[in-house]
Amino acid sequence: MVRSCWKPVVEDDDGDGSGSGSGSRVDGLLWYKDIGNHVYGEFSMAVIQANSSLEDRTELESGPLSFNHLGPQGTFIGVYDGHGGAEASQFVSDNLFCNLKRVATEQQGLSENVIKRAFWETEESFLSLVKKQWLRQPYIASAGTCCLVGIICNEMIYIANSGDSRVVLGRLERATRETSAIQLSTEHNVNLERVRDELRSKHPYDSQIVVMRHNVWRVKGLIQVSRSIGDAYLKKAEFNREPLSPKFRLAETFFKPILSCEPSISSHKLHPDDQFLIFASDGLWEHLSNQEAVSMVSNNAPNGIARRLVKAALREAARKSEMRLTDLQKIEQGTRRHFHDDITVTVVFLNHKFIDNSSIWGPPLSIKGGGSFNH
Repeated sequence: MVRSCWKPVVEDDDGDGSGSGSGSRVDGLLWYKDIGNHVYGEFSMAVIQANSSLEDRTELESGPLSFNHLGPQGTFIGVYDGHGGAEASQFVSDNLFCNLKRVATEQQGLSENVIKRAFWETEESFLSLVKKQWLRQPYIASAGTCCLVGIICNEMIYIANSGDSRVVLGRLERATRETSAIQLSTEHNVNLERVRDELRSKHPYDSQIVVMRHNVWRVKGLIQVSRSIGDAYLKKAEFNREPLSPKFRLAETFFKPILSCEPSISSHKLHPDDQFLIFASDGLWEHLSNQEAVSMVSNNAPNGIARRLVKAALREAARKSEMRLTDLQKIEQGTRRHFHDDITVTVVFLNHKFIDNSSIWGPPLSIKGGGSFNH
């Protein structure tokens, strides 16, 4: 049975019916929320579409992290980079945070195990949906999403990642007064030798578990990430057959999941010199280094900084194709994917006055980006 999560739409809604939150705007293929406040400071969000249908989703939830009014409070950030359609990323956006709150309520607090279980429950619910819709909508079996989550709570930051999105911390180095980039997430993309080795060790009798196609390593020649939510066709053999499209079907059956939903999870105590976090899909990191992104955030005002990062990535994508940014911006979605991916960026600033004083809580906030402005 598919368990869905219901909660009121945004306390801070702008009344446009999109559920995207106060002050959010749409400009062509760009959705953005230039500035807002979470319980520990300010934030900025932006999403640019490149695919014919936007596959990225993002959310920021700030306030209670369980259904117990005496339970943990904090800020939850999610970046969901979908592939094979938006069905999985939308499902995760609709369900993961609610699953986390329910598990945190049952376990009476937040922990790495609570986060891992919320990922697993969301995965199981989505696979149940795939099974239910199998004959009517078999293509959902090939939809999946990378899933990057950050939770700031009790002077800690928890990071959970399945796939190749990334979160980078900006930390002030007092000796130099420079802001250094510290990557907090672990990625699962088979272009990394470490990930290829991990897959080969899990599938020692499959010489084709990772294959080079068009100068890109892919799992079974099909997909670059080794962990995701969804992608049922590479997790359960019952979905790797007709009526699924032949391009996703393997020649031979398999007896254990090829991909995993299990996130890499870490927790870090926040340091007084930790200034901000940049959460982004790989569409940003294809064009900007960790340090370039951190330097841009530290050298500019918070207002509109996510949009500024997106624009910097677009400018670099245009440069690589030997064209002007203004010409790239004229290209329609779908065709645009030849030049860059969907790009999602959320920058979360850390005000240690609020982090150190857990008694200061504003009203709950829920903002979701992506999905409400497809063309």
